[in-house]
Parts: sequence; C-alpha cells; structure tokens
Amino acid sequence: MVQDNYDQSPHGFWSSNTMFVLAAVGSAVGLGNIWKFPYITGENGGAAFFFVYLICICAIGIPVMMAEIMLGRTGRMSPINSLLKIAREQGLSRKWGLLGWAGVGGGLVILSFYSVIAGWILAYVFRTFSGEFGGVDAATASEAFGDLIGNPWMSGLWFTIFLVATGYFVARGVNRGLELVIRFCMPLLFVLLFVMLIYGIAQGGFGQAFQFMFHLDFNNLGLSWDSLVIAMGHAFFTLSIGMGAIMAYGAYMPPESSIKSAVGVIVVVDTLVAVIAGLAIFSIAYADGLSPGAGLGLLFTTATTAFGNLWGGVVFGGLFFLLVTFAAFTSAISLLEPAIAYFVEKFNSRRAVVATVCVSVAWILGLLSVFSFNLLSNFNIEIGGEPWTIFAFLDHLSQWIILPLGGLFICLLTAWFLPWKTVGSTLEVRSLEGEVWWKIFAGVVAPVAIFAVFALTFF
Repeated sequence: MVQDNYDQSPHGFWSSNTMFVLAAVGSAVGLGNIWKFPYITGENGGAAFFFVYLICICAIGIPVMMAEIMLGRTGRMSPINSLLKIAREQGLSRKWGLLGWAGVGGGLVILSFYSVIAGWILAYVFRTFSGEFGGVDAATASEAFGDLIGNPWMSGLWFTIFLVATGYFVARGVNRGLELVIRFCMPLLFVLLFVMLIYGIAQGGFGQAFQFMFHLDFNNLGLSWDSLVIAMGHAFFTLSIGMGAIMAYGAYMPPESSIKSAVGVIVVVDTLVAVIAGLAIFSIAYADGLSPGAGLGLLFTTATTAFGNLWGGVVFGGLFFLLVTFAAFTSAISLLEPAIAYFVEKFNSRRAVVATVCVSVAWILGLLSVFSFNLLSNFNIEIGGEPWTIFAFLDHLSQWIILPLGGLFICLLTAWFLPWKTVGSTLEVRSLEGEVWWKIFAGVVAPVAIFAVFALTFF
C-alpha cells in the first residue's frame, strides 16, 4: 500500500479503513438517496432519468471523488489548507486555495437547506412513534405533511434541533463524534429500507415501480435539458463531491487504505440505496394511487402510509424515520466538517467554539428556507422567467453551479497541473496505461461533460 508523504493529520485518523469507507458512505448516503432521488426521478421520466444519472455517476462522479480523496490524503489538512499546501510544494498559484473556500461556502449553503428537510424527518420520528399515522391513507398523509411545512414555528423548531445536534457531534471530533454516529446507524437503515420494499411488493405496486425505473424506451426518453442538469447536479449532491466534504474525510484516511477500492464500494452502496429507496417508494405510491411525480413530499406520504398500515408499523415506522435522521446526520456532519477543520487550523480554536459559529451561520441562512414554505411563500426569485422560492434557489445554486464548478477545477488540477508521480502514487496507479486513462476521464471526459451542462444551464 502507498505510504503518505504527510502521514499526520491534526484532526486525527479514522480508526480503520472500514470506518473511513463507512464514513464516506455515510456522507454519500443520506436524504439525497432516500428523499430526493425518488422524487426527482419521478418528476423527470423514471428510467430515462435514471439511465442518464448512472452515466453521470460513472463518467463524472467517480473521477471527481477519487481526485478529492487524493487531494485530501496528500494534504492531510482541511480542504483549504490542503490545496494551499499542495500548491506551494508543487510551485502552483495560491489561487487554488479558492477552490477550498468555494467548497466550505457551498457546504454551509447546502447544510442550511438540507437541515430543513432533516428537521421534517426528525419531526416524523416523534409523530410516527406517537401513533399519529396509524391506519392513515395517502390523502391524509399528504395533508399532514403540508401542515408541517406550512407551520413556520414547528418546522423552524425541528430544523434548529437537528442543526444543533449536528454541531454537537462535529464538535466532538473524528473518533468520539463522527464515528459514533456512523458505526451503528448505516446497517440498520438498510434493514428498514428492505422492510419498506417488502411492504411495497406486498401491496402490489412493485411491477409498475420496476417498469417505471428500469424500462428504458430509447424512442421516447422524455428528458428535457433541465433533466440532464438535474441528473448531473444530483450525482454531485448524492456523492458529496465538489464541496470539500470528501476531501476533508480523505485527510483522515488511514495510510494503508486504498482509494480505488474505497471509491468503488462507496459508489456501489450509494447507488444501491437509491435504487432500493426508489423501488420501495414508487411501489407504495403506485399501490396507493399516488403519482411518482408527487414532489418533495413523496417520501413522507409513502412511508407514513406504508408503516401506518403495517403490523407493528408504529415501531417500524418510527425506527425508519429515526434511521433516516441518522443518515441525514452523517451527511450533515460531512457538510460542516470542512469549515470546522479550516477554522480550527487557522485560529487554533477549540472545535466546540468553531462549530457554534458555523452552525449559527447555517441557522440564519436556513431560516430563509424554512420560511419559503410559509411566511415567505409569496417571495420568489425569478431566473430565466421561472419563479423560484428561496429554498429552490439555494438548492439549484448548489447543485447546478457550486458543486459542478468545484468538481471541474478538482479534475483539472489533478489531471493537468499536478505531476503524475504525485497523483499516481496516491491513487496506487503507476502504469502508463493508468496515467492515460486518468487523463482521459479526469482531464477530458469529466470536465467536458461538466462544461456542457454549464452551457445548458446558462444558455
């Protein structure tokens, strides 16, 4: 295995390679897989959208993730300082540090609205355990969700609780905080996703769900330009790339770990969770007469309907939303970690102090997303003739611009500006063929694809 030139991280290491993979999977597997993937797939054509999404994962997501981990592992510091350190030692411009700043800022923006959704999930933990959704039908479940997001005080309260809890665990550090959340939650989440899938199969909607997700008709793809942009943006969002999160986690990677193997596992597990969640949710939606394109409330409506009509559903449903909350925690922690790591290094401050400041910034920004569903629902930002709420604007800003832009420059840096000896050694790819393939995918395919989507976005 490769031995790092910089084998010490001021923030500590993951206790093992398994914990690094679990942490990266935890960062990737979250609301993007369980909440967002089903509803955007439902809104954008099912199988055609999923097909394009997989291409984006393979052609763009994998090279960007490998490049991010490589940079973090080489620098062994926060994304900003890792990039500055690498640039200094390779004789490159200090402006590469701006890439780290973009990731830190983007992470806080995403955390602000991501925590709003996670707050809804957290509210459903208690509502489900209370028996509120026992025997509920789809119409009643949909109305209950509308009532929650339409109430600024309740939605704001749960959002605040989730964000404070995220700050608390990040403040505890790598081993006492991040690993504690990750170690036990991810396996249980898989179990309850399968329970939900089995319920959907039993309800009789699985055949339609499978057809919707996997029957690809090349004569009628039904994709708009927006769908292509959404597919690429979600590839970045679901893998937590382009924002410095995976780079920060790579800085804590044990020296004996393999980047190639880790990325393979992360991508497969992340995609598998999305597929299981999509099949489960679409099966229940079809069985209950709901449209797959029902929007951002699809998970809440289908899950409460499923567990509300299942024997022991109060317990299983409550546990399901609890574990989705934990999955959201693992992703939210990774969004906050790059900022925490940098300011701890910069000011030599305690993690708890820095976490408090960063959480406060995300909280203030997040309140705008909370209020965009109620108090500020009539306030829209018009772009290209289309009105967007504050929540939608921040979502699109991050996934269509901030994350792809970060991924673009990460690829260019590792393919064309860093010497292959440094890149290949860290990736454990030393052959000439490996260098050629890396330059093709990280240096040409991924950047060209990202730039093409940028062109679609703006023109």
